[in-house]
Parts: sequence; structure tokens; C-alpha cells
Amino acid sequence: MKRAFQVFIGLFGVSAIAIAALHIVLGPAAIPGSIPVNATMDSEDRFYATLFAAYGVALLWCIEDIERKSMVVYFLALTFFIGGLARLVSVAAVGLPNTFFVAMTVLELLIPFFMAFMQSRIAEPAG
Repeated sequence: MKRAFQVFIGLFGVSAIAIAALHIVLGPAAIPGSIPVNATMDSEDRFYATLFAAYGVALLWCIEDIERKSMVVYFLALTFFIGGLARLVSVAAVGLPNTFFVAMTVLELLIPFFMAFMQSRIAEPAG
């Protein structure tokens, strides 16, 4: 179970870094269903992409000794979940996004529970 979770976290981390790199290089053109944006929106997308890359690096850092990094794994899971909630705020404010992002919202709301469950199963007792 531990090894499978480490593989999952590794794939998740590499995916986050790859997605972030696409946004840094391509800007908003990397967003499915996007339209041309002004310089402010382009700058914002590329800036936040660096934070998503850091999220991926943090996931990769958790792989080694993952059973001792529960607080970080739980924090990363919560962060991802809050990102999904932010998408729901967007839906309420301006409507449904591209179908791809509807699917991403579902994943962003479910994956954190999987992460927390798996971490609780492999975590070493505190102390």
C-alpha cells in the first residue's frame, strides 16, 4: 500500500510540474477552451503556474519517508481540495467552464480524500 501511494504521489507531482511548465511556456494558451487574454491575465497565469510547480515539487519531496510526512501530505491534500472549492465559487459566479475543467473539479474534490485516507493507513504514530 505504501509503495502504491508513493507511486501515485510521484505521478501527481510530476503531472503538476509538467502542467505548470506548459503554463509558464505557453501562458493561457495551455488552458483548454481559452481565448486570447490581455497581458495582465497572461502574467497572472504564468505567475500562478510557478506555485503549482512548487506544489508538484512538494509532492515529490513527500515520497521518501512518506510515512513520517503526514502533516505535509494532509496540508497538500487540503490545499488541492480548497482549489476545487475555488472552482465551485467560479461556477457560482460565472457559470460552468470547459468540460475538461468540470472533470478537474471533480478530481480536485475527490483526490484529497484519497490522499488523506492513504496517508492515514501508512503513517507512523506520532511520538
